[in-house]
Amino acid sequence: MRTAKTVRKTNETDIIINLNIDGTGVYKNDTGCGFLNHMLDLFAKHGQFDLNINCKGDVYVDYHHTTEDVGIALGEAFLTALGDKTGIKRYGDVIIPMDETLVLCAVDFSGRCCVIDKLDIPSEKVGDFDTELVDEFFAGFSRSSKITLHIKKIYGTNSHHIIEAAFKAFARAIKNAVTIDDSLKNQIPSTKGVL
Repeated sequence: MRTAKTVRKTNETDIIINLNIDGTGVYKNDTGCGFLNHMLDLFAKHGQFDLNINCKGDVYVDYHHTTEDVGIALGEAFLTALGDKTGIKRYGDVIIPMDETLVLCAVDFSGRCCVIDKLDIPSEKVGDFDTELVDEFFAGFSRSSKITLHIKKIYGTNSHHIIEAAFKAFARAIKNAVTIDDSLKNQIPSTKGVL
C-alpha cells in the first residue's frame, strides 16, 4: 500500500493529511473552506485516492494560506507515498468535460517542478472563495510533489464548472501517472535511473 501521513504546522495553518494512493475514493476533508472541501472531495473520488485532510487555518483572514498550504501538504503526501517511483507510468493526461466547459490536464512525475496554468477563470469569486487561489493550490502541490503540471481550459464560461473540471482532470491525470505499469518490471521510468 502506497500511503503517507503529512503534518504541516505553521503560524497560519495546522494540517494533517492521511493519503492512500491505492484506495477506493473514500474521503473526509475539513479545511474550514466549503468550496475547497468540495474540490478535494472531487479529487479523491475521481482519482480513487483515500484522503483525509484536517486543516485549521487563519480563515478569518481569507482562504489563501489554507488553500496554498493544503496544496503543499498534499503534494508532500504524494511525494512520500510514491517513494522512488519504481514502476509508475510517470505520465498522465486527460480531457474532462463539465457541461459547457472542457479542461485538459497533463502531469509528469519527473522530479522537477513546472506549472503551466491557463484556466482563465472569468469571475473573481465562487461563493466566498477567491478563484485566484486555484492557481495557488496547483502551484503549491506541484512544488512539493516535484511534478510538471500543464492545466488548460479549452473553453468554458462558468467559473464553478471550470474549477470543478480542473480538479477532476487533475485527479484523473495523477491517477494515470501513479498507476503501476507491470511492463516496467519494477524499473524507474527514466534513462537517468531516478525521478
